[in-house]
Amino acid sequence: MNKSIAVLAGDGIGPEITRGAIEVLKVVGERYGHKFEFHQGLIGGAAIDQTGTPLPEETLNICKKSDAILLGAVGGPKWDKNQSHLRPETGLLQLRKKLELYANLRPVQVFKSLRDASPIRADLIQDVDLMIVRELTGGLYFGTPKGRSIQNGVETAVDTLFYEKSEMERIVKKAFELAQSRSKKVTSVDKANVLESSRMWREVAENVSKEFPDVKLEHMLVDNAAMQLIRDPKQFDVVVTENMFGDILSDEASMLTGSLGMLPSASLSMSGLHLYEPIHGSAPDIAGAGKANPIATILSVAMMLRMSFNMDKEAEAVERAVNDVLDAGFRTADIADGEKCITTNEMIHEIKAEIAGTGMISSIMAIYA
Repeated sequence: MNKSIAVLAGDGIGPEITRGAIEVLKVVGERYGHKFEFHQGLIGGAAIDQTGTPLPEETLNICKKSDAILLGAVGGPKWDKNQSHLRPETGLLQLRKKLELYANLRPVQVFKSLRDASPIRADLIQDVDLMIVRELTGGLYFGTPKGRSIQNGVETAVDTLFYEKSEMERIVKKAFELAQSRSKKVTSVDKANVLESSRMWREVAENVSKEFPDVKLEHMLVDNAAMQLIRDPKQFDVVVTENMFGDILSDEASMLTGSLGMLPSASLSMSGLHLYEPIHGSAPDIAGAGKANPIATILSVAMMLRMSFNMDKEAEAVERAVNDVLDAGFRTADIADGEKCITTNEMIHEIKAEIAGTGMISSIMAIYA
């Protein structure tokens, strides 16, 4: 099977982690008889430096001609003082909007071998397996009016939280569909005691739930949800919420796993052209130092194999390789917890070897088989 993948490496550690993901996909292709073609595109700060815009038209065209998109990360202090239309993050927001990437899925699973890497007590995070479903193309990040101005001699700033009812309906419905194949529970997170948009969100969730009588719906205010994620994360199955709440809560949830470097994500479109990326940022302070954790990006590739290409056994091989490598004690700096750590490239090498069946764990298992 031949598949075309747009690769948007971006800034900071983006090129390092996407390179590792490409190498993993090549090994998957060799083992299972697939051919993956990779087409590089500019986005974010790198695109600003080379083309003067954070999302060149050429990049958009590369994406539209591909079967899936792999994104690294965007941003960095170099561009922090740019005007809003020339900030790296603007390119990412434009990409989401233009490709209608409305649903961001962020699975949170705690690896047994990493329970001690989390700052949360091991008994609280054992067997945690939840999915955060974040609305991605509405809310404060996209609403207008937006900006800063001087009014009556006073400096002001405004951001607008705007949603159409249909945008709420499609993301909540996606959450219920996912819950049907999991533990049949949806937690809808809002701020209905304060925000009018959240009151409409809650009404929509109630109406959508009637189409899924086998799925339990509960409502939770966002401040309580932030507390409950740490207090009792095992109570959650599928969490659905609007754009900014989802952004914040999913970063908080990464601490259950021990590091932002462990969490993958998939951004889904109605057209079937989906984007896959780690949830962490560009980490410019460690770019090029060999300290970046490539696992979130590699697990994003597993999501790509499963959700875009229907390659379940290939996705399982990638996930199993990551798990085996972690079980064997290999750690990048962010999850080392005082243990000896390996570099980005060394972690990529170990995972590739396990997928190919030539790694240390695979060899030991073969001896005792």
